Formats: sequence, structure tokens, C-alpha cells
Amino acid sequence: MATGQNIQLDVEGKDSTETNVIKSHISKLEYSDFNSLKTELDSLEYLLQKQGYIELERKNILRTSDSSFQVLFALNKKYEYIYILNPEILSEYGFKKREIERFSTSDENNLIKINFETIESTLNYINQTISERGFPFVQVSLKQIKPETRNKNTLQAFLEIESTSKRTISKITVKGYEKFPKAFLKHSIGLKKGILFQKEKISSQSLLLDNFGFVKNIKPPEVLFTKEQTELFLYLEKTPNNLFDGILGFNTNEESNKIELNGYLNLELSNNLNFGERLELQYKNDGEDQEQFKVKLELPYLFQSPVGIEAGLELFKRDSTFSTVEKNILTNYQFNTKTKVFIGYKDYESNSLQEETLAGNPLADFNSSYFVFGGNYRKPQSNFIFPYKTTLNLSNEIGTRTEKNQKTNQYKINLIANHIFNFNDINSIFVNNSTSYLASDNYLTNELFRFGGINSIRGFNENSIDASLLSVLNTEYRYLLNYQTYIHSIVDYAYFENPIVNIKSQLYSFGVGIGLNTKAGVFRFNVANGTAKGQEFRFSNTKIHLSLNSKF
Repeated sequence: MATGQNIQLDVEGKDSTETNVIKSHISKLEYSDFNSLKTELDSLEYLLQKQGYIELERKNILRTSDSSFQVLFALNKKYEYIYILNPEILSEYGFKKREIERFSTSDENNLIKINFETIESTLNYINQTISERGFPFVQVSLKQIKPETRNKNTLQAFLEIESTSKRTISKITVKGYEKFPKAFLKHSIGLKKGILFQKEKISSQSLLLDNFGFVKNIKPPEVLFTKEQTELFLYLEKTPNNLFDGILGFNTNEESNKIELNGYLNLELSNNLNFGERLELQYKNDGEDQEQFKVKLELPYLFQSPVGIEAGLELFKRDSTFSTVEKNILTNYQFNTKTKVFIGYKDYESNSLQEETLAGNPLADFNSSYFVFGGNYRKPQSNFIFPYKTTLNLSNEIGTRTEKNQKTNQYKINLIANHIFNFNDINSIFVNNSTSYLASDNYLTNELFRFGGINSIRGFNENSIDASLLSVLNTEYRYLLNYQTYIHSIVDYAYFENPIVNIKSQLYSFGVGIGLNTKAGVFRFNVANGTAKGQEFRFSNTKIHLSLNSKF
């Protein structure tokens, strides 16, 4: 055997056509040793058989010189298709016609026609699909393979499927975090006793636990199969999920040209009692005597049921103009793993703080009470920074406002919808719309919606704009520099109406931002400039927002 030099390979078919077909599947004709050459020939033979040349013949390797070898092939007939003669066996495992049409090119109901080159991938697809339907121990194969008499380039065969009985989850055991509130498994991600054992689906569902914030997977799920049981083991760890969030804002006072500070503090206490409960406290101050305080308590899945309750209190005060107290209590029902519906009661009590009412700015003491109903939808995704791909929240309020013993029927609707368009792992576009509408025969300033600021239209002061109708569109192009850092654009648009002062206007804001996941928490820095339609650009309208979202 020659050493110290490469060896050459020459392959030939029965004719020039076969020779060209064979050589088109060879990556190289020169090898460092004989074993490499032989491995290449074995791979070539397997590849040609997958192409349909199952009757090919390969002659022995001939040595033509010290460094040259020759192999002769006879490809013979190429089969283009294979017919499955017993398609009814797939219906026994729940295959619908549209599923079979994914791999069958035949229009006949009693016949499956498969391109020969796709036989292996088709059998793998059938095997995986049956496995995901509760039959983890399944074998799919073709038997009684022979040429089809009517078509020279076609084979026929019978599909054989061997499987054990259907498996369902009989028990779920949590390891590592034994006090985990198991109602979340059943109602939030759909893992419960009695569901089919579907390996891929269970794995993806378990990953959704990481979106809760107070728990994470420490290893993939495992399954113990016995004759009578199918036990699922989840390996979880409790994680801190109390949240402290603060924003510091800078803007220039248009009258004094002095720098003013504004911002808010947000505290969330979550799952400290291993119940999945959440308590939120929020305080805002815009630096101009506008204050807002919120407290909200949520108790999910009472007595392991899909029913939960929420209660909230909000206090709002605008300098010496008015103050409003909002109270609500809701009962929610987890309709499925992504959808929740709710009903409840909400009331408002507002007081004018002015001794005299200014012209064009009606303020009055009033009380309002509403029947509330709605729902929300959340579609999660596996992303630490942006855990939800789609969210939709809809709330309706039907009730009356009482002012000086006069009652006015009113209706409110609030809609928040957003979606992330993921182009790849690092590029995405975030789109969010917030729409609110108050229908009433007449309006008071202290009952209008208030918007503006980092959580609505950026580049404007917090809650500085009053409206009976508003629709805000937020967009961001996001680019991940790494898994801890991203930069984004800010392009916002808003339309609003204020019938009290007869205003219908449009607002715009543009800017940039950056987010950093640090040891202290998620740090965000935003710069945005807001302007109204027809208004000239002013640098003084630029707002800088800093926030730190820290878990403890």
C-alpha cells in the first residue's frame, strides 16, 4: 500500500449517463488513506440507494496503480415512487386526510404515494406524530416491498406500525421545589393527570414555568414508565420574584427653563407564601404636584380551582384641582392555559379641590359605579427578556355617574394589545396599541382618561393629557447585542379627543433606548422627543427616562 501520498479514486458506471450520476454525488476523488476511500464509497452507495437505485451493484475495488483505485457501479433501475397499499392503518392513530396529504402525492383515497427520496423522512414523521399522540413505544416500517406491476419505476409495500397501549400521565411529581403551587401546572400550562404523554409538548410546556418568574427548570422533565403508571418528574427551583422598579425622569420646564425631576416607584411581592399570590404597590410623582398611588392584590387558583380574585385601590391627585379614588374587586376564571376571563365591580369617587370652577374646565364632585367584564390572552415564548410574544387585554365597564343627584349612564372600554414579530434570534419588532373610550352624554375633566409618559406615549409628561377617546401606538425595532443587552428605536403615535375643550389632536414621539440585564436588575435608558401635529420640533420637549427593575 502506498504511503506518504494521496490516493486517487476513479468511479465508472455502465455508461456515461450512469457515470455522471455517480460522480455528481462524490465530494472528492483524492484521499489520504484507503480507509477514507472505503468510507466514502459506503456513503456513496447508501446515498444512491436513498435516491431510488436500490438494485445497484458495486464491484470490488480494483487497484490500478500504487496510488490509484477503480470501482465499477451498475445503477440499474431507479425507482421514483412507492405505493402504500394499506393507508387505513394511519386512521387508527388519528391521521386526518390533510395530514396524509402532506407527504402523499396521490389523489386516490385508498392509496398513499410517496416520493422515493422522502421515504425515510416520511416514516420518521409518522413515527414522531404517533409518539406525540400518546404512543411513545412505536415502530414504523415497510413490509412486503416489491415492484408495482403497472408502473415500472414504482414499488409497493404495506405499512406496519407496532406500538404498545396509549399512555397518559398518571402522576406528576415535583422535585426540588416541593411547595410549588401545583394549580399553576394544571391551569396555567396544562400539565395535569390524565393528559396524553406527548414528549415534545410536555418539554415545551415545562419551559413555560420559567415565565412565572418565581420558579425555573433546573433540568429537563423525566418520565418513569411502569406497567400500570406513567409518572412525570419535574425538576424545579424557587427563584426570588419580588420586584423593585424605579424610574427617574428629566425634562425642562417650558416656563422656567429649569431641569425638573419626575418618576415612580413600583414594588411587587410575589409568591412569598408559595401560593402564587401577588401584591403590587406603585407610587408616581411627576414633579408638578401630580401624585398617584396604587395597590393591587391577586390571589390565583383558589382551592386549586381555576377561579381567582383580584382587588385594587388607586388614589390620584392633580395639584389643587381634583382628587379621585378608584376601587375594584374582580373574580377571574382561567378559561384555558392562555385565556382568562373576569367579571366584577368598580367604583370611583372624585372631589373637586377648587373653590370656583374655571370656564371650559368643568370639575365636580361625583360618584360612579360600574359592572366590569372582560378577559385577557397571553401567548408566551422562550425569551428571558421578552417572555410573551402576544398579549391582549380587554375590559368593559357599564354603569352610571351620579353628580348633584343627577345620574348619567356611561360605558367604558379599555383595550391593550401587543405582539412581537421575531425575524431571527437578534432582530424583532414590537408593536403595542392602547385604546380607551368613554361614552357619556356629558363629561367632567376629573373623569377623563389620563395618559402620557413612559408607559403610554413616550416623550410626554406622565398623565399630562386628558381624553375621552385615545389610541396610542407604540413601536420598537429591537436588536439584541447579546442575551443580556439590547437597543431599540422609539416611534410612537397617538390620537385623542377631549370634548370638554373641543380638541381632536395627534401626537408623535421619536427616540432610542437601551436595556441591560445587570446583577442589580434590568436597567433601561430611554430618550424620546414628543410633539403634536403642526407643532415645530423643540429640543426642550425631549424626555430622558431611567429605570431599574430589580428582583429580590
